Amino acid sequence: MKRVFVLLAVLFSVGFSENLTKLGAEAYNKGDYQKTLDLWQKACDEGNALGCGGLGILYTEGKGLRQDYQKAVQFYQKACDGGDALDCHNLGISYANGRGVRQDYQKAAQLYQKVCDGGGVSGCTGLGFLYSDNKRVGQDYQKAAQLFQKDCDERESAACYRLGALYENGKVVEQNLSTAKKYFSKTCSLGFYLGCDSYKRLNKKDH
Repeated sequence: MKRVFVLLAVLFSVGFSENLTKLGAEAYNKGDYQKTLDLWQKACDEGNALGCGGLGILYTEGKGLRQDYQKAVQFYQKACDGGDALDCHNLGISYANGRGVRQDYQKAAQLYQKVCDGGGVSGCTGLGFLYSDNKRVGQDYQKAAQLFQKDCDERESAACYRLGALYENGKVVEQNLSTAKKYFSKTCSLGFYLGCDSYKRLNKKDH
């Protein structure tokens, strides 16, 4: 399962450490990773969960420092413990892929469930991946479809795409290409281009 680590660039607090995190995000977007590292390290030292999560992203991507998945996991854990749902999700990805920690699908599922229960978009999708791909949590396409539907309703493109794939392959109910096209079309409108390709492919079958 390949997932994209998302960077939060908008903060709603005006505290000191939050300002450091926001400035770090601005530096990140400009490609100044050393400045980003300095600012997020200071924010993390101040106890800001987003700052710690940002450091996890830098260690995962190897930007401004040497790539180190184990250190990334340490910072994701710290951020997750601090209440940041995004980094609980990133920590779940690390466990699912065995990057920086021993691969543990049950642990990944627990983290995804935590994010999903808290209303965090993409947590339900991650859990859906595990149920649909039978990653030692018990293959359950109906459960996967429910989870994908929840995130798709929140405009999560990967969830809409996987939901379309389930309907195309007939692994939820009877194969329903019309419903599959609907979800692929929504995926495409959200900028996930695999959805555009799948929509065009199914559209050709109708002609």
